[in-house]
Amino acid sequence: MLVVDFLRHGELQGGIKYRGTLDEALTGNGRKQMEEVWAKVEQEVTMITCSPLSRCAQPAQAWAKEANIPLQLEQQIAELNYGLWEGLEAKQIQQQFPSQLEAWREDPTHLTPPQGESMQSFAKRTALFWQKLIQNHDDEHVLIVAHSGSIRLLLTHALAAPIKSTRHFAMPYACWSRVEISHKQQAQLVFHARV
Repeated sequence: MLVVDFLRHGELQGGIKYRGTLDEALTGNGRKQMEEVWAKVEQEVTMITCSPLSRCAQPAQAWAKEANIPLQLEQQIAELNYGLWEGLEAKQIQQQFPSQLEAWREDPTHLTPPQGESMQSFAKRTALFWQKLIQNHDDEHVLIVAHSGSIRLLLTHALAAPIKSTRHFAMPYACWSRVEISHKQQAQLVFHARV
């Protein structure tokens, strides 16, 4: 059986914004939030895979070194490129791009952030990553350190759920979820949104 833990990065400096490709730092509290989850899984995890953005990669690199386990930086699980929404708070997006954010939150498959990445493209790259993971890492315990958008999509891939369902997953900072995949590649969500 393959066990996959998903950990969203912790709280970021500068408050809550759409910052898919912006490489902004964790707050001290954000790092502490992530460390609390790591302390619960460090004895079990055999490999860490993470987004290359520092809010994911810095803690993951430290943990992999500490535990003497492999680390893989994976561009395919980087966050969605939000285009012209990058660096903006929800209120600013609503002012500058009226009704777009609400429509995107309702069903992200029907609207792409201006000059950003489509949900279909995002889903394709995360699906390729997921297929590679489950084919190559049977009988391991993998920790994926990533972002709210990429983790939501990976959960939909694991559970064979529609992309639209990504909007139904709560994803607080340092959100911790677990999926188990049987030898027949059948996935079960063990828990979601532990913090």
